[in-house]
Amino acid sequence: MLTAAHLLALLPLIIVGVTAVVAMLGIAWQRHHAGTALVSAAGLVAALLSLPLSYPAASSPPLMQVDGVAVMAGALILLSALVTVILSHHYLTGYIGPREEFYLLLLCATTGALALVNSDHLAMLFISLELLSMPLYGMLAYSFRAERSLEAGIKYLLLSAAATAFLLFGMALIYARTGHLDLAGLAGALAAAPDAWMLAGAALIVVGLGFKLSVVPFHLWTPDVYQGGPAPATIFLATVSKLAVFVVLLRLVLAAPVFSSEWLQTLVTVLALLTMLGGNLLALFQANLKRLLGYSSIAHFGYLLVAIVVGNALAIETTGVYLITYLVTTLVAFGVVTLVSSPFGGEDADALPLYRGLFWRRPYLAAVMTVSFLSLAGIPLTAGFIGKFYVIALGVAENRWWLVGGIVVGSAIGLYYYLRVMVTLYLPEPGMRQRDVTNDWGSRIGGITLMALAVAILVLGIYPGPMIDWVHQLHFG
Repeated sequence: MLTAAHLLALLPLIIVGVTAVVAMLGIAWQRHHAGTALVSAAGLVAALLSLPLSYPAASSPPLMQVDGVAVMAGALILLSALVTVILSHHYLTGYIGPREEFYLLLLCATTGALALVNSDHLAMLFISLELLSMPLYGMLAYSFRAERSLEAGIKYLLLSAAATAFLLFGMALIYARTGHLDLAGLAGALAAAPDAWMLAGAALIVVGLGFKLSVVPFHLWTPDVYQGGPAPATIFLATVSKLAVFVVLLRLVLAAPVFSSEWLQTLVTVLALLTMLGGNLLALFQANLKRLLGYSSIAHFGYLLVAIVVGNALAIETTGVYLITYLVTTLVAFGVVTLVSSPFGGEDADALPLYRGLFWRRPYLAAVMTVSFLSLAGIPLTAGFIGKFYVIALGVAENRWWLVGGIVVGSAIGLYYYLRVMVTLYLPEPGMRQRDVTNDWGSRIGGITLMALAVAILVLGIYPGPMIDWVHQLHFG
């Protein structure tokens, strides 16, 4: 039975869901692009402000667990969704066609992500994952007049359905052996040495979630979907979707002993090495900025898989710090692509030559983009350095030397293609026509948001203490 305490614990999720209903009714009554964007942003801000009221929860609702991990992930999801709404308004302003439904899809997907990070039951996990994934199909195919956008939506739909099949089969195998779907029951039932069926079920779950996280070799959809989808949809997919799926994978690893078996740890170690090296090597050959960022995100979640391999208390703190630094950096990098791609003029401005000489036309925007790529490369005095330092320290503390070596080699490879993008921004302009942002980009809310995030990257890199304290407090009280 749901009680008042349960409803209070679910308050952020309820607010976002109600906002989606209000936006839908508003669209049915009268279309107004700015009004729908404002309502969506207001709902996300209200949900963000309600997070302190939901935690610490007196008691968690059925099938869910409201704890420090969920609150941290919820805050990051809501902030990322809010930035996506702001950039979407800028991107869709010149779009010919219905614009308001994009925000409705975004709110529904955000609701699914919030439910996913709170899931404490395999049934809730599956329902939340589908609520997150289904709106994304529409968001990626939203520019339906563009062939690449439709292709991105269809590819993600088909491969996501395949991943769901693996996930469900794995859940079925574990349920057949234990008779439990709740994580606490699974932990008790799997206390004994796992048999072959349990290991097979756990491996299938890892494969299913690995598709969503673009873990090598389940990554082939990522560059095509990133390139074809509208820039705001790509931002959401690269931040909110991946964050929510990674957090639920971490919950499973910490809760069910079967994921701590030596055989599965070896499997995840191999996947982590393949992902961090494969993502960086494939990014070397990319002349398309969105594809390059897609492979870069693959490599970054390869680094983060070290936390899954270790699976202890320090791994939780490492996950929190790394996700914060990754999200802020990725929002800025994709945000610049979004601003240059709008107002809507066909396909997104994602070819690297289009950014040649950007510094000489828009010096502040080039500086923002430079800061984000320095952070992606893990250069000191940026947020990305703090995240990478935590992951390496975790690997060293647990004597995972193969993984530490993979991080170092992958980072060295990544430095080349990140620098290639940064150098392009400062090269002399050729005589060709360039895509450019609007003259007033710096005074618009989207431009102001990007500059604030770029400052946050530097602040977190120079003075990470408050961020680390917040993550530590949420995890250890």
